[in-house]
Amino acid sequence: MASSVSLQRFLPPSSSSSSHAASSRRRRPGAARARPVQSSIVSAPPSSSTPAGSVPAERLEPRVEEREGGYWVLKEKYRAALNPQEKVKLGKEPMELFMEGGIKDLAKLSMEEIEADKLSKEDIDVRLKWLGLFHRRKHQYGRFMMRLKLPNGVTTSEQTRYLASVIEAYGKDGCADVTTRQNWQIRGVTLPDVPAILDGLSAVGLTSLQSGMDNVRNPVGNPLAGIDPDEIVDTRPYTNLLSSYITNSSRGNPTVTNLSVIIPQSCSDQLSASLDRLVSSRLVSDMFAAGCVACVRVGRPRKWNVCVIGTHDLYEHPHINDLAYMPAVKDGKFGFNLLVGGFISPKRWAEALPLDAWVPGDDIIPVCKAVLEAYRDLGTRGNRQKTRMMCLIDELGMEVFRSEVEKRMPQGVLERAAPEDLIDKKWQRRDYLGVHSQKQEGLSYVGLHVPVGRVQAADMFELARLADEYGSGELRLTVEQNIVIPNVKNDKVEALLAEPLLQKFSPQPSLLLKGLVACTGNQFCGQAIIETKQRALLVTQQVEKLVSVPRTVRMHWTGCPNSCAQVQVADIGFMGCLTKDRTGKIVEAADIFVGGRVGSDSHLADVHKKSVPCDDLAPIVADILVERFGAVRREREEDEE
Repeated sequence: MASSVSLQRFLPPSSSSSSHAASSRRRRPGAARARPVQSSIVSAPPSSSTPAGSVPAERLEPRVEEREGGYWVLKEKYRAALNPQEKVKLGKEPMELFMEGGIKDLAKLSMEEIEADKLSKEDIDVRLKWLGLFHRRKHQYGRFMMRLKLPNGVTTSEQTRYLASVIEAYGKDGCADVTTRQNWQIRGVTLPDVPAILDGLSAVGLTSLQSGMDNVRNPVGNPLAGIDPDEIVDTRPYTNLLSSYITNSSRGNPTVTNLSVIIPQSCSDQLSASLDRLVSSRLVSDMFAAGCVACVRVGRPRKWNVCVIGTHDLYEHPHINDLAYMPAVKDGKFGFNLLVGGFISPKRWAEALPLDAWVPGDDIIPVCKAVLEAYRDLGTRGNRQKTRMMCLIDELGMEVFRSEVEKRMPQGVLERAAPEDLIDKKWQRRDYLGVHSQKQEGLSYVGLHVPVGRVQAADMFELARLADEYGSGELRLTVEQNIVIPNVKNDKVEALLAEPLLQKFSPQPSLLLKGLVACTGNQFCGQAIIETKQRALLVTQQVEKLVSVPRTVRMHWTGCPNSCAQVQVADIGFMGCLTKDRTGKIVEAADIFVGGRVGSDSHLADVHKKSVPCDDLAPIVADILVERFGAVRREREEDEE
């Protein structure tokens, strides 16, 4: 079982200051000087399978160095022609806003004062993302989305009430979303309130730290961990341990907060030119003159995703994570085989590959640290479209990448993989929505469908009440944007099902609604090209009038090529774009993806049809459902009856 005893060996030295309250200890922006530090890399034992000399030695030189305060920065010789985002980070360390209390000073400034000062403006638009705060400059100027860290998607009624109270104060501007990484995002936050909100989060055991930009995202695990009769391992201790390491127990861990990539200006110019051609091909260029399109941008964050697998169902989607822990036994000892490199990006998506490595269950942190450091130290510093960890693996080759990870292990040793993992490859993925028996006698869990993940303050208050009244005060969030209430006594299930909230969050939605996922869309997100949440619901309702389906069909909607809603894993995916309709008018549209699969036979979807006007989608989707998923047209059903 995962243990926190060894965790302290891999965390930065604890600071005597208290979180964001240490404003008196702030340094001048950019004042910290890089200092030489002893490398944590030790010599790896010789490996006959490592191709000697396959990569030049200079290519394996770390490109970053540690500076005073534990912050990691790009070495001087790699700083030529930096893009604007990297200049922002070099000008002022983003984590100082939290670790040295800078957020308190920033929150006292008016928006007018902030806009007049270059550093402060960079703070609200870029650096605050390290604190999980995203300024909605385009659609909600002066308001922020706050993304939390919620390992394994487990939260409490107390935490849910607190978040509900935050968004309730913002009226119509406040709401919350369940994300595709088992997480909460709350909306409507204003800057003056942030220090108090951070204190409130801490008081209920939550944090928003390191949840965006060039950071490790929320660790995902089995939403049924600890209650599933068929689980392989309870993932909660492992995801909690990973989150504690990543955030230094919510104090901030600067050793893993700079996973970014730098675009030399020449590369940036070339990428911009290619994007211009893409935009032109989508007929979006007409809209740029009107200033109303936020399309593909150069300089995206280099996120890094991790998950721990605890069930044969693979609810955690290991194939699209940068690091996935797959349960496996070796020499009679429980541990994990490792998959690496899975990702989705605008121009490429790829499934994770075996690292040919196994670690004991107690050693998940050392190998996570080693993989992160290899990526941080060696990651390509060019075109941001080619800088996810899989691109580094492609460049070095898996065996060289593995050897670099091995060098960064505490003893310089990384065991080869167990012959087989514990996943049953023939397992049929189960539906967690509805009522199901737990491993604990006399208890059940109830899975609720949350349409496209959107909740209001009143919904959250009610969810907290239901968790207390019928369960154990706990809620579980899922990557499909749904919620599970665990630990419901069997004699209380009927009363729970009769609660009014379950008319909105149904345990038995229709087969097409059941698998519906949607990103934020252009209601709030400045990068989204189209509206997604209401559009997803509308098109689904239109399709349901045309056909009936024999099973759940997973349909995912994403507003832009970033694919936050992971359209590539869906049975049918929709990626937002713009096109011209029959009259020549520019309208919202979508590229249609078909064929994604989750589970042991995972597969990432391919593009089926491009640039379909959203108003024309329903009959095309109905045709796909008939041809590929066994759907029957409604008129045929009626004729047969």
